[in-house]
Amino acid sequence: MYDVVVIGGGINGCGVARDAAGRGLKVLLLEKGDLANGTSCASTKLVHGGLRYLEHYEFQLVRESLLEREVLWGMAPHIIWPLRFVLPHHGGLRPAWLIRLGLFLYDHIGGRKLLPGCNTLNLTRDAAGAPLQNKYKKAFEYSDCWVDDARLVVLNAMDARDRGADVKVGCEMTAAERDGDTWTLTYRDHGHGDEKGVTARAVVNAGGPWVGDILTRRIRQNRSAKVRLVKGSHIVVPRHFEHDRAYIFQNSDKRIVFAIPYEDDFTLIGTTDVDFSGDPDDVAISEAEVDYLCSAVSGYFKKEVSPKNVVWTYSGIRPLYDDGTQAAQKATRDYVLDLDHPAGQAPLLNVFGGKITTYRRLSEEVMDKTAPALPQAGPAWTAGAGLPGGDFPVTERADVLRQLTEAYPGLPAPMLRRLVRSYGTRSFQILEGVSTIQDLGRDFGAGLYEREVAYLIEHEWTRTAEDVIWRRSKLGLRLSQPQIDGLAQWMTKRNAKVSPSAA
Repeated sequence: MYDVVVIGGGINGCGVARDAAGRGLKVLLLEKGDLANGTSCASTKLVHGGLRYLEHYEFQLVRESLLEREVLWGMAPHIIWPLRFVLPHHGGLRPAWLIRLGLFLYDHIGGRKLLPGCNTLNLTRDAAGAPLQNKYKKAFEYSDCWVDDARLVVLNAMDARDRGADVKVGCEMTAAERDGDTWTLTYRDHGHGDEKGVTARAVVNAGGPWVGDILTRRIRQNRSAKVRLVKGSHIVVPRHFEHDRAYIFQNSDKRIVFAIPYEDDFTLIGTTDVDFSGDPDDVAISEAEVDYLCSAVSGYFKKEVSPKNVVWTYSGIRPLYDDGTQAAQKATRDYVLDLDHPAGQAPLLNVFGGKITTYRRLSEEVMDKTAPALPQAGPAWTAGAGLPGGDFPVTERADVLRQLTEAYPGLPAPMLRRLVRSYGTRSFQILEGVSTIQDLGRDFGAGLYEREVAYLIEHEWTRTAEDVIWRRSKLGLRLSQPQIDGLAQWMTKRNAKVSPSAA
């Protein structure tokens, strides 16, 4: 008997599992594939207020998001850090006074304490103007934060496990039936091929793009799921500018596109907003989306971005709440929690929408709504509670790298830097007992060694090479296909010896 069963291993599901476990509840999380396998690894990688949401009068969403920026930064300073955004003024689009007003609100409604405020740039003098066409003379600059989205999901799952939750990947919920004040659920373990049954006092459906399918086909509720699937796609090109700030570009269709420094040697460009009606498992960028993104940024940069420059693409499906809005970009990004809790019956809570930035607040609200069925739950606790590897002040990430470098002077500096940006203080655990580079074991390429992969298998539910190179890291941008094949073969042998539930 579990207190809560959470369906879905994305950011919302893992956040709910962590929150519930920390309140002393017995928790089971079921994820049919890998953690962060869907929408949660396909974001624009930002912890942000959402400047453009002010235009749609979503002031509460923006305020809540802004309040969360520095909270999340403090929880995981190894994978979240400040980023300055440059917004060139385009005379034919939004007037300067409107942008100034929006940035004034952005600076003052969200409790900003550590992040620097907005200012105006002269692009003829500032380095941010160098890559831009000469017609852009002025820009506005403001702060938000960068996040490694997939790692944020994994860290929440790890913390949930450390607090007693059972986290099962490769385990798909196949049926759920309510029997009075409990639920009986069946799930299939794809690793072993068998089916198992559990009971629970409450069920949280955080299935992301599959939330409607889970509700109607697995839980078999006779009501419509008000979910609107919207595809967002990104492209990655070789590094397009030298400085470490990001751009936010306005476009004639009133949308905005980001161009962000990515993985040191690349630039990330996105996103699109396209209604989607297919299978979320088969989502992919279209040629039209590639052309749109290239055209959007080429209207600002001196050097054209062409489809032939694209080295990687990714797409995700946002499971937005269907509020009846016609245009996909105007659909609310706020979350909606749909509670089904008849008198004397076990509750079912369905999660629609949401943003990475507000996942912690969403998790708290989920627990508040299910509280009547779980009176034994403790109080809210996650604000300020660090995630694994993030147990250091936000200003001391460089100190952690310095300590790691001093402890392991014989190891490559780029690898150590990447480890700190992925694992924080857990890097010392990965490298424990290492004296020379030979102690790291097999070299798979791009600074990835056997020691790190073994850690991922044993502690982070990693089962496939794809899990390693696209979700636990982005080393897929650097590894050749023969190197990836070698990693996959090694992992197949290693995984046969390690439990898929992780240590």
